[in-house]
Amino acid sequence: MHQTRGITRRLFLALGAIVFAGASVVVSPARAEPVAPDQMIEKLSTEVLETIKSDPAYQNGNFDKVSSLVDSSIMPHVNFERMTALAVGRGWRSASPEQRESLIREFRVLLLRTYAGALTQVRDDQRIEVKPLRGKPEDEAIVRTQVVGSGEPIQLSYRLERNGDSWRIFDLNVLGVWLIDTYRNQFKQIVNAQGVDGLIQTLAEKNEQFAKAAGRG
Repeated sequence: MHQTRGITRRLFLALGAIVFAGASVVVSPARAEPVAPDQMIEKLSTEVLETIKSDPAYQNGNFDKVSSLVDSSIMPHVNFERMTALAVGRGWRSASPEQRESLIREFRVLLLRTYAGALTQVRDDQRIEVKPLRGKPEDEAIVRTQVVGSGEPIQLSYRLERNGDSWRIFDLNVLGVWLIDTYRNQFKQIVNAQGVDGLIQTLAEKNEQFAKAAGRG
């Protein structure tokens, strides 16, 4: 993971300004169509931002509390199987069911810890602006937003898929870099050199490092 560490760090430092917003809400029985994906991103991003701003424990870096917020409000609305499959690439097709389960589990923990750490950097003056959708969303959509505050705006885009009466995120773009592309480049090198089990071990070791660092904090 060494060669793309700089890109990955830039991605998640930028994410400190906003959330990997949950993109699934319950719609009333009277609605035949799901809420538009841009409306969902705006509503849920704002709700999580306001939650963080309202409680000093989040802003003071209480990792356990931030992790709990991410795990309960955000992670259930991400298609982790699709995201992991896209990130692993060809290695996913050759992985056994057990290996796939391990990859999803470790990748999910990695994202949880990374986003939880990023959210502790949210500032009180930041808000989200959602740009108009380009065309009518069908099975997939890209929602483009920017985070505005005292600094330079941060361009942030979400790639979502329709999931019945809701939407789920499966990719994210920060500052022109797609998350899946970044991880695919990293994971490909590891799988080529060490196989799928080597990638699982690498992710597990990375998660262990995160856990130790959080414990020291």
